[in-house]
Amino acid sequence: MEYFSLNYNARDVGFLEAVTKGLAPDRGLYFPKQIPKLEQDFIDNLDQYSDHEIAYEVIQQYVGEDISSNDLKKIIQDTLSFNFPIIEITDKIALLELFHGPTLAFKDVGARFMARCLSYNNDIKKEGDLTILVATSGDTGGAVADGFYKVKGIDVIILYPKGKVSDIQERQLTTLGENIIPLEVDGTFDDCQEMVKSAFVDPELKENIKLTSANSINIARWLSQMFYYFIAYKDRPNPDKKIIFSVPSGNFGNICAGIIAKQMGLPIDHFVASTNINDTVPEFLKSGSYTPKKSIQTISNAMDVGNPSNFIRIQRIFNNDFFKLKKVLSSFGYTDKLTEKALKEIFKINGYIADPHGAIGFLGLKQYMASLKNEEAYQGIFLETAHPIKFKNTVEDILKTKIETPTRLRGILNLKKIRSPLSKYSELKSLLLSRNK
Repeated sequence: MEYFSLNYNARDVGFLEAVTKGLAPDRGLYFPKQIPKLEQDFIDNLDQYSDHEIAYEVIQQYVGEDISSNDLKKIIQDTLSFNFPIIEITDKIALLELFHGPTLAFKDVGARFMARCLSYNNDIKKEGDLTILVATSGDTGGAVADGFYKVKGIDVIILYPKGKVSDIQERQLTTLGENIIPLEVDGTFDDCQEMVKSAFVDPELKENIKLTSANSINIARWLSQMFYYFIAYKDRPNPDKKIIFSVPSGNFGNICAGIIAKQMGLPIDHFVASTNINDTVPEFLKSGSYTPKKSIQTISNAMDVGNPSNFIRIQRIFNNDFFKLKKVLSSFGYTDKLTEKALKEIFKINGYIADPHGAIGFLGLKQYMASLKNEEAYQGIFLETAHPIKFKNTVEDILKTKIETPTRLRGILNLKKIRSPLSKYSELKSLLLSRNK
């Protein structure tokens, strides 16, 4: 499989080169030249396959010959080392728990897959040390830090917005040390992301440092998120009903992977991109005019993205046809107040403690399903993208209940946070160059 730049001014590359580069030289996102169709027999018989077998069939055409079959299977086995339970909330609505990985967030899948692909590439090609540069609005940083912790020959530099991630999210970034270097940016996630993009096209950095990104702009991070859509479809509670996925959306990589899964043949009826008040995409689907905004801080901080990078990939899937896109995707934005109400509603129904992002997924699903003429014919599933403990104070204050801290997090609560301040791109560039000397 070859990948081209969505800025259309860079040469096509193979899978591992796209993963290693992260961003194309013309600053465009990489996109596969084809979206392959899976055999109908495979789709019809998903329940006959293990999660690992499904993931291999889904991803192998995108990887091509860059990774041997046996090595790819091992990478997948290491990546999918935890479960994705489906919990029924009502007879029409269920949730998919994506937080059973090491950092309790959905991004563990993509980060682990990418880490193992890059490690494989370094082992094979021996091209020297690699620096991963990543911006995070919350969970990406922790997942990437865990995925690459102590990986030989790879340094990870993480930019995150000061005061705009939860305490536990920050601890997952700042307490590891070793090859993980957290930078606290005086600004928003969009500011962090812009610095990362600037570094990738900086001629001096390109000449002196081997850089890649671990954001969902990276194809290994992005495409591997297809895995749990196929697994969820296999395990869905009402197989006779049409399925709708509601995805809490910030940078739109997760829902983009789901739409790719549909294009490959997975029979998903519709997607709902549920956002907070950073509602660039909901507004676009109303007006047809795409107008990025400055990100606004909310209690669903991982979705505080005013200019989602991956939305251009979604538009490309539909060849920028607005009306074709609207047939597959709906999008709604919600305030913190509505998010709080949703948390209380879910808790009241069956005692389930959701996180703020999942609560927004629930709201979007309810709103879309209420518009259907025959709601009974549909099964709605919203994605619970992070464990509520990552938003402990917020959720406990809203629900007036205690959240038990998972064992794997207890060890970091008393560790010292180690991070460096960052206010402008020139400081980031100097840091990168100094580490390469």
